[in-house]
Amino acid sequence: MSSSRLGLRLAACLLNISEARRKNVVEKIAKAALFEENGNEHSEATVLNIFSDYDYNRSVITIAAPIEKLVNSVLAACVEAFQVIDMEVQEGIHPCLGAVDLIPIYPLSGVGVEECGMVARSLAEKLTIHVPGCSVFLFGEADQPEKRSLVQRRKQLGWFSRREFKSLKPDVGTMPDKRCGLTGIGASPYVMNCNVTIDSQDLATGKKIASAIRGSNVDGLKGVQAMAFPHCGKIEIACNVESFEDQNPIENTGYITYCILGHHYSYISPQSLEAQIKKLACDEGISTVGTALVGFTPQECKDCAEYALRKKIGEFWKKREGIFM
Repeated sequence: MSSSRLGLRLAACLLNISEARRKNVVEKIAKAALFEENGNEHSEATVLNIFSDYDYNRSVITIAAPIEKLVNSVLAACVEAFQVIDMEVQEGIHPCLGAVDLIPIYPLSGVGVEECGMVARSLAEKLTIHVPGCSVFLFGEADQPEKRSLVQRRKQLGWFSRREFKSLKPDVGTMPDKRCGLTGIGASPYVMNCNVTIDSQDLATGKKIASAIRGSNVDGLKGVQAMAFPHCGKIEIACNVESFEDQNPIENTGYITYCILGHHYSYISPQSLEAQIKKLACDEGISTVGTALVGFTPQECKDCAEYALRKKIGEFWKKREGIFM
């Protein structure tokens, strides 16, 4: 039964936290999303996936719920994260600014990106009240009226290199506390994370490939943001794959289209992205040695959320491989 027939208006949060080396801590944060303040378990929230990378020291926790319930679940997970992650001692090769680094809200079904933006702004206000020292910058539909993208905001704030906050003015909250850091909260159409490893230790070559596939490049892949990082003795091309509104989708171009509330969105398929990186690596005399999709495609996220909520499976990440392969 679909979410529309269930009467659910679903959204997801891909919560990015600056911790991956303590599995028990990451799972404690994930489980916090499933419980109310009185200790009762949320029957209308599920954690679909936990992806942790030791070298990056970064985890992505996928939380899904009806849009009306999502704020409280995400808020509970964030409060827990701020209690157990200290940015003054955090180390990892992935850029980050906050203990809770990123809170993007994505529509899955029956809800528009504009409403997700309102939910994101509400979450920002509540988070700064619940966590003294927490500071927030807004992006996408939450950033009114400019609607600046996450990429724009990160560049403005020095996300790639900053760890000092003295001159920084957050959108919500006071000047960032050194322990908490700065958190990005926003909303947009769904964004996947897809990482491809090349068999090389040459970071310059990795950066060259990342630059070539970026959507900002005239010959790049629309909707793709990419960076290159040393990873496990090789170079990983880490990609954010954005969904973008597409009123005239073209079939069989390597892009996949889906529809929410009459709006058509498209994104490059992970297979097409991998093929392009493989080709560019081959041109450099290098092979690719692995691909990781961090979580789900938009349709997979929707399907898993519907199933988990229908079956009341809060800790879906523990069972997903036995249900969805």
